[in-house]
Amino acid sequence: MSHLEVCNPLEAARVLEINKLVGYFLPCKVTVYENNGTTKIGLARPTMMIEMIEDQDLNAIAKDIEETLIKVLDISK
Repeated sequence: MSHLEVCNPLEAARVLEINKLVGYFLPCKVTVYENNGTTKIGLARPTMMIEMIEDQDLNAIAKDIEETLIKVLDISK
């Protein structure tokens, strides 16, 4: 099992300006592992993490970041 951390410094700076508590979730975590001969890739969804700090201003940004990460992971399959 491998754990990767990914970050877009511009997006990180933007969300940290809105709410410093987002720093607890940065950088985004990606896990890669094998299960029954199949490689699996997963991530902690930014939208779910943002819900923990209850900041509505960050919901749309988290959704955009999550969609980008999912596209990248899909391409890597």
